[in-house]
Amino acid sequence: MTIPVELLHTTRLGELRIRRNVGPEIGDVVAWCRECVAASSPHDIMRRGKNWYVRARGCVITINAHSYTIITAHRV
Repeated sequence: MTIPVELLHTTRLGELRIRRNVGPEIGDVVAWCRECVAASSPHDIMRRGKNWYVRARGCVITINAHSYTIITAHRV
């Protein structure tokens, strides 16, 4: 199963959390995450429990599997 990138969104606090963890140089956080997910290969996307985990661009992006809310992103 793939993640429908057009449904990805985040909250204001999620946006601030992602900027703090990944870097302030990200312009539009949702657009950046959508690009990362779209460019990821299937073996870089994993579902564990209620979340999707996407490895891309040296980061792991956490997405809620039911609402497609981007929860956070962390550098690895």
